[in-house]
Amino acid sequence: MSEFRSEWQRLLPPWLAALALSALLVWAGRHWPTPLLEQPWALAHPDGPARLALALVLGPPLLMALGLAAGMGRHHDRGESID
Repeated sequence: MSEFRSEWQRLLPPWLAALALSALLVWAGRHWPTPLLEQPWALAHPDGPARLALALVLGPPLLMALGLAAGMGRHHDRGESID
């Protein structure tokens, strides 16, 4: 039971960070002054909004995967039995 608790405590900070980032993106989307495609920089660089959208959609999951992969490297249990 203590292993489950320690695993949960390890995963809680990245999960909360992802939740906070998601909430921030929702808030920004509701309070953005003008639509993304009507921004002056978006009109000057037509491929910019697509790149930004791609970064916002793929960035957080990639960062989460990297964080989890880095955490897996620190785990000392290799699954070997003591028998």
